[in-house]
Amino acid sequence: MERLKQAVSLIESGNFEKGLEELKEVRKEADHEGLYDLSNIYYSLGLIEDSRDVVEELLIHYPKEGELLVQAAECYVDLEQEQDAIAALNKIDANDAAYPPALLLLADLYQTEGLEEVAEQKLLEAKRISPDEPIIDFGLGEFYLTQGHHLKAVPYYESVLGTKGELANENIELRLAEALSGSGQFEEALTFYEKGLENGREINALFGYGFTALQISEYRKAINAFNELKDLDPQYSTLYPYLARAYEEEGATTEAIQTLVQGIKVDEFNEELYLQASRLSYKTHDNKSGEQYLRELLAINPTHIEAAKTLATFLRTEERYEDIIDLLNNIEEGDQSDPYLDWSAATAYAQMEEYKDAIKRYENAYTYFKNDPIFLEEYGLFLIEEGRREEAVEAFKLALKLDPTLVHLEEEILRFGEETFNEE
Repeated sequence: MERLKQAVSLIESGNFEKGLEELKEVRKEADHEGLYDLSNIYYSLGLIEDSRDVVEELLIHYPKEGELLVQAAECYVDLEQEQDAIAALNKIDANDAAYPPALLLLADLYQTEGLEEVAEQKLLEAKRISPDEPIIDFGLGEFYLTQGHHLKAVPYYESVLGTKGELANENIELRLAEALSGSGQFEEALTFYEKGLENGREINALFGYGFTALQISEYRKAINAFNELKDLDPQYSTLYPYLARAYEEEGATTEAIQTLVQGIKVDEFNEELYLQASRLSYKTHDNKSGEQYLRELLAINPTHIEAAKTLATFLRTEERYEDIIDLLNNIEEGDQSDPYLDWSAATAYAQMEEYKDAIKRYENAYTYFKNDPIFLEEYGLFLIEEGRREEAVEAFKLALKLDPTLVHLEEEILRFGEETFNEE
């Protein structure tokens, strides 16, 4: 034991090579207790293979010793020998004091392999054996949180609040805040975020705090949190659309747009940033910028239907019908279409007197918009131009039924209905 201490002193004083040589000599003459200590020292130095070799040597003499099997499993995990780790842990007897820690390690391993149900069973078994063990409650909270089962995680985190010992360095308040927020308990979550952030500023927690504040209209708190996060890590691109939304809700539209511009510089492929920037530009009557953001988005993702629909709608208001057709030709593939785009295309083709294409698009759109009085009126007027007056009258009647304020259609129904009758 004295020689082991000397070897450790050599390593701690910087004489690493000589210390390691001394450890090799210790291994040759150490008893079993000394080998156990040596294994721990190797592990603490990051010499995992040496630690594993010593533990395996001890397991020859004590093949059922739970503590050794757990130590071996930890080495196997670090060496990415997961199956060996599972095999070692499964050898531990249920009555062994090391069995609950083994179950926790098994749960981690099974979860890593995607066997979530097995992992949960191991954790719950550990809970049954040691119902008052904080590390097990913490493990269950962590498991459910990572699985997205936020509500299940809450009571386990609550039970270990204020726990010292093994959990002294864990920020339980922030874990609980995330679980509460994820389960929709935003008011309570905000309180624990504030407590947890007093203990330490974590960038993911700042994002969670800002997001949670946003859900309950605490816009100023959200803005402060997201701006602090931005100062700490400007590359945290997820924050920008939420910060912009908080600014918008506060009525600070200029700051919202500036935030989105900053976000696009950080992440030029974040489609949500372009959509928001376009919407706010149109909102402030900066139509040129609104169109530009949509076109930039469509350059990144030509099949982005939402961007295409928004741009097509704007182009309709501008009566830029050729631009609508150019837009749709660039984004539509094969027989795929969208009813809103069909309507825009139908309007454009009709205005350009390309009636064959127009009727096809109107018929496609009709299936979706047959209960939309505005569409029905436009469709009816087009049908009249095509000489399909009877169908037009039916479209007008349905539009009037859906929206009785369209009283001008009564005259159209009477006029074209009468003309159809006279022709017959």
